[in-house]
Amino acid sequence: MNGRLSYQFLGLKYPIQFLVNTNFSLMVKMVDDSRPAAQRVMESFLNKFFPSGYPYSVNEGYMRYTQFRALQHFTSASLSVLSTQSLLFAAGLRPTPAQATAVSWILRDGMQHVGKLICSNLGARMDSEPKRWRILADVLYDFGTGLEVMSPLCPHLFLEVAGLGNFAKGMAVVAARATRLPIYSSFAKEGNLSDLFAKGEAISTLFNVLGLGAGIHLASTICSSMQGKLVVAPFLSVIHIYSVCEEMRAAPVNTLNPQRTAMIVADFVKTGRISSPADLRYREDLLFPGRLIEDAGKVKVGRSLHEVVRPSKLKKFKEAFPEEKFLLNHGSRWTDMILEHNATGEDALRGWLVAAYASDMERLVHEPSANILQEAYDKMNFTFSPFLAELQAKGWHTDRFLDGTGNRFAF
Repeated sequence: MNGRLSYQFLGLKYPIQFLVNTNFSLMVKMVDDSRPAAQRVMESFLNKFFPSGYPYSVNEGYMRYTQFRALQHFTSASLSVLSTQSLLFAAGLRPTPAQATAVSWILRDGMQHVGKLICSNLGARMDSEPKRWRILADVLYDFGTGLEVMSPLCPHLFLEVAGLGNFAKGMAVVAARATRLPIYSSFAKEGNLSDLFAKGEAISTLFNVLGLGAGIHLASTICSSMQGKLVVAPFLSVIHIYSVCEEMRAAPVNTLNPQRTAMIVADFVKTGRISSPADLRYREDLLFPGRLIEDAGKVKVGRSLHEVVRPSKLKKFKEAFPEEKFLLNHGSRWTDMILEHNATGEDALRGWLVAAYASDMERLVHEPSANILQEAYDKMNFTFSPFLAELQAKGWHTDRFLDGTGNRFAF
């Protein structure tokens, strides 16, 4: 056996052989794989395009996310071929579909540098709302692609239309890449982010290639005329945007931002239960995340200090909760909360609970009270420890609060 001990188990459904080397390392070898060919192909596909240990190594919703991600990349790649072919027609050329495929990569990569400059100061906002910015990225991409598809209709404005279209696509590429990691992180379950990222990119590459093939076929057939493009391109764009919306809805992002924090606090104050990231994912408002939630105290966070507190009253607001890293200005329409520069997610949760309890107490007594914030603060201190423990047990990351604006204060 060449220095190895061999043990073979034939009573199993698929006989396997364990080989123990002289250095005591263990190797496993399947002796006779009698499974159907389709099952072996499927397992090989899962091994190449899904994280190791799937489905137990990822969080809920990963399969739905992957399905729509594949469809998104397929339609996006097909659109890119059609748009580039239209650009070349508008420029007075008559390209083949293969030429359109090659040039599409050159045009897209060339505009990434411009997009990086424009989007460089929006990184914090993308961290706070990665789902919203991911959808916005694809809307920008389809806007740019649409301009390119229609460029033959106005060849005298070729430079302006092509420039604006590729500018929008360049911004879209940067925004999509910037939000990729937070989305992947929401599915990582066992410290397997690198594996999950690699397999997700493999699926994207596979369906990009398939989409390019479909785009070449369309460009050679029904989309060889302008009329065909004006019918097919909007159809592909609708599927593309729908797919990315469903992707984002499936992602259980577990970081605290204003919207998710408000929803967590509202559920806790109203029902006494704490929602998990998977519970909240389909309830998030992906287009208008800044709406105020009444059960969470109608809290606005991130406004500038001078907009909320007069300098003469700053000391008074700080003395209301001297040990805390937040300021609360409880008004009739909403409550402003401003965080200290080093405040964490736990600090934001404490302030949000105080505002929610104060709003709830006002609704019960039907009249404002001078010390209602202090009563709400005492109630928050009583409930916060078990609240935080269960929140962390549900998978929420409370070490950071991603408000996205950067408007904080320091004494």
